[in-house]
Amino acid sequence: MTQQHEGAVLELDLGPIAHGGFCVARSEGRVVFVRGGLPGEKVRARVLDDSKASHWFAGTREVLVADEHRVDPVCPVAGVCGGCDFQHVQIDFQRELKRRVVAEQLQRIAGIDWEGAVEPADADEDGLGWRTRMHYRTRDGVPALRAFRSHDLVAVPAEGCPISHPSGRAAARDAAAGAEEVQVVVSGTGADRTRVSVLADGVLVEGPATVTESCGPLQWKVDAGGFWQVHPRAAKVLTAAVLDGLQPRQGEKALDLYCGVGLFAGVLARAGARVEGVEISRRAVTLARRNVTGRFIVGRTERSMRQLSSRADLVVLDPPRKGAGRKVVAEILTRRPRAVAHVACDPASLARDLSLFAEGGYRPASIRAFDLFPMTHHVECVAILVPATED
Repeated sequence: MTQQHEGAVLELDLGPIAHGGFCVARSEGRVVFVRGGLPGEKVRARVLDDSKASHWFAGTREVLVADEHRVDPVCPVAGVCGGCDFQHVQIDFQRELKRRVVAEQLQRIAGIDWEGAVEPADADEDGLGWRTRMHYRTRDGVPALRAFRSHDLVAVPAEGCPISHPSGRAAARDAAAGAEEVQVVVSGTGADRTRVSVLADGVLVEGPATVTESCGPLQWKVDAGGFWQVHPRAAKVLTAAVLDGLQPRQGEKALDLYCGVGLFAGVLARAGARVEGVEISRRAVTLARRNVTGRFIVGRTERSMRQLSSRADLVVLDPPRKGAGRKVVAEILTRRPRAVAHVACDPASLARDLSLFAEGGYRPASIRAFDLFPMTHHVECVAILVPATED
């Protein structure tokens, strides 16, 4: 950041919500992305990053004219910690803001007019106590998280991070007293038999090293430090959306790309599909083979798909935040599946991938969005794609 603008305070009229949880404002012709505001508000905001000539980032310091959907944050460090973007926003309106972002990204990038809603994981969701996997640094012997756009550490409140699952808060405090880095995993929420595992500086100090996660009647073994959806209802919500969209038939061939420990492969196999999967993590593939009857290979999806069957009736892909990209989409298209389920944690990368599918003759039959990360700007989408010639 240049010395000229470091810490400068601007009075700004906030415009529409943008991807990333920012409101868009302008100062002397320059775009300023403002955190902690709401569309239509007038605020004083401190410049946090002016490293780009075209745009700056700022954080709200004082609200001069407030929107009706503004509420007091539950967490005393919500405006400083980088974890929560929307604690100052009433929960239903958080979903409306996310809806606007999804609609804007799909229209601008993919030319898709989307009129859906962002659905809550639970009708009674209050946005707190849901995050079952937490990764802390420590500061002065207490759990801490990164500040927004900074390497500075912010200690969480004494009672714990409000969005973290309550079952893991005491364990986080205990482990932080003697470690620099702490991971806390609350497992078994799908079956309401929770267990807590703790890794301190990468070493397991409490609970099982391999945990059991459930979704309906099915179970999966997952490393305590491995990947699993962090909201207790996420696995149920996402698998239901995928099954509803794909409608798998007995004996169909299904590919699960970026398969992890086999979440989607498991529910497809139970529905009668013959499944294959690919995942970069060797350990995750070992567990997928244990969890699901099917064929699973280790490798980067874009490099390894040719090792999978050359034809497929169904494809599920759950790529990282950057999306699948041209190579993976091209490989899917060569198999001419009757339906594809794209599970995406970033609406911009989803829109880019949908544009690639459109070039190959596939259109979205449906796009659903889910609020699986309350209090943050993140939103999960499931797009079901079918050949464009299909009615």
